[in-house]
Amino acid sequence: MIAVDTNILVRYAVKDDRRQTVAATEFLKNNACLILKTVLLELAWVLSSASGYNLPRTVVIERLRHICGLATLTVEDAVLVAQAINWYEQGMDFADALHVTQCATFDGFATMDRRLITAGAKCSVTSAILEVA
Repeated sequence: MIAVDTNILVRYAVKDDRRQTVAATEFLKNNACLILKTVLLELAWVLSSASGYNLPRTVVIERLRHICGLATLTVEDAVLVAQAINWYEQGMDFADALHVTQCATFDGFATMDRRLITAGAKCSVTSAILEVA
């Protein structure tokens, strides 16, 4: 199994360079690949950020789910990543959602981030998010 970098997934997801898109697609199709959570985090940022491709959240979610579902790919902590994508779809920041999913075996995720606390409440995950005043 080969762990892949974000740039391969970006080329596959946005298809903005024909030669690199073909190379990325063929590589993903012909190799057993591992997608690390950190790579997915970077991918979501590149796709959604104004400094990156500035794609709408719905498109980013569709692309993340598509990539995670490719037959030749294994996603690190796939169940947790799927939950993070669901929370992202409900309005949580993707990075925050990934952080919170990692806390299942801990006593929670402490934060002073009011946006995270508000988004967590909307996603019904307030029991995992601990507000530090």
